[in-house]
Amino acid sequence: MGPLRELLAVDHRRTLEFFVIGLKDVAEREVDQQQLLYNASVLAHYAQVSTASESEFPTPAALAAVFDHFVAAPDGAVDAELLETAGTHCLLMAGFFEDQMKARHNIRWYATLGAGFYHRAAQRAQAPKRAWMLDTMSREFEPWRARHARLGRELRDTPYLLSLPTPAWTM
Repeated sequence: MGPLRELLAVDHRRTLEFFVIGLKDVAEREVDQQQLLYNASVLAHYAQVSTASESEFPTPAALAAVFDHFVAAPDGAVDAELLETAGTHCLLMAGFFEDQMKARHNIRWYATLGAGFYHRAAQRAQAPKRAWMLDTMSREFEPWRARHARLGRELRDTPYLLSLPTPAWTM
């Protein structure tokens, strides 16, 4: 693998590590490791899923998509997995993309909606550990949403420059 390819190579593990470190950096205090990993995995997942994905539930392009898919749709979110997906979409869009969404959407309303999705998912989850995490996310939705927003802001405000190797032909 060439130097540029190595520099740009991204896999799920590296993406997860990136978001774990980022969320730790913006946390105002020590946070629960399980919650940290869960939230980092949400961000890592959506960083790698297109808004046009046909193989899995696509990343929403805006909060309006969350409303259309999970609130206004007649069948909406009914099982634990879909309810969790709805919660993660609210977390991503009202959190990480808060600055882009707040001009057109009521962030507080979507935060309440997201916490509610997690609560309902916890009630329907089969596995006790999963139910515990979903319930925890419903109760801790706002602090995590705020951390996602801080991380999103910090990443947009931090200039990243790639240092590319000097091509051999220029030497």
